[in-house]
Amino acid sequence: MRIGERGQVTIPKTLRDKFGLQPRDEVTFVESRGELILRKARGPAVASGIRKWVGRIERMPESVDEFIDDIRGS
Repeated sequence: MRIGERGQVTIPKTLRDKFGLQPRDEVTFVESRGELILRKARGPAVASGIRKWVGRIERMPESVDEFIDDIRGS
């Protein structure tokens, strides 16, 4: 992996999927014992992420699978 000219890094899809990272999710960087750690943000940033789903579903899905397909855009 390489840092781009604008300081950007692409997180591999397998890791985004594993840790539930979505576009526009808030993340933080933490320094610990000489290492840089990326963490999904908590608190107000997460609460604002929940707000984007409020009202998104116009009707109740008939099954969990249908709900998952809807939120994934499938």
